[in-house]
Amino acid sequence: MSASVLFDAPGPRARARNWIFTVLTVVVAAVLLGFVVWRMWTKDQLTGAKWEPFLTADLWRTYVLPGVQGTLTAAVVSIVFALILGVLLGVGRLAPIALIRWICGVIVEFFRAVPVLIMMIFAYFLYAVYDTFPSKHLALAGVITGLTLYNGAVIAEIVRAGINTLPRGQREAAASLGLSWGQTMRLILLPQAITAMLPVLVSQLVVVLKDTAIGYQITFVEMVRQGTVIGSAYGNYLPALIVIAILMITVNFTLSWFATWLERRMRRSSRGPAPLEPEAVEQEGAPGAQVLHSQRD
Repeated sequence: MSASVLFDAPGPRARARNWIFTVLTVVVAAVLLGFVVWRMWTKDQLTGAKWEPFLTADLWRTYVLPGVQGTLTAAVVSIVFALILGVLLGVGRLAPIALIRWICGVIVEFFRAVPVLIMMIFAYFLYAVYDTFPSKHLALAGVITGLTLYNGAVIAEIVRAGINTLPRGQREAAASLGLSWGQTMRLILLPQAITAMLPVLVSQLVVVLKDTAIGYQITFVEMVRQGTVIGSAYGNYLPALIVIAILMITVNFTLSWFATWLERRMRRSSRGPAPLEPEAVEQEGAPGAQVLHSQRD
């Protein structure tokens, strides 16, 4: 019989106590849910009239679909720019020139520390003051800028951690063949690191998609903002937000499922390095990580 050092098997009394707590939790949750449904019913929020507008094509064409388009547009553009910025900063943090490493490190740490909403608001008003973009695209530009800078900094750490998980012997072998640092990074390290980074990168893309909802603060037309507009126009805030929530959950669940499927597929594959765990991004610089690297070598 195997024993775990992290968890002691509960005895009869502990199992009975756990069952009691589980039943009580389920009962309390059911009571709270019933109370919420009852209050919604008394406020006429569950009547068919509140949901009828969603059966018309005009509502979807006027409100919902523009919100979906805005969310997906901002997410896709931000993802592309963030990937480019993240790769550049991540590789720059590993550059042999100390000045480049320092500059990239300052940029990454700064944009990781600043809230996304602050960057969106700052970019929005900066573009407005200098008339950088047409007025109808100001909000979109602000959202893309904020998401690109923050997620680019996060992806830079993912890239750096992914490259550092590779055996150092590969760098030494490349140097013995006369390859420069740039050639080693481009031809040997990055192609392998991308395989290890892919599941974590896809998970970060889910974060980008969800963070587009913050853009409603700068009047960006996205799904959450359109949900509030629908509620104001038809007097059905709760049904409108429920529909928008279902749409957001569906899209995010699809991306999350894809990330999980991709990670499992890569774990079953015998080719390439093991997928990078999300915790490794934060723990890569810890002393234990360096010991692990030396053991792998």
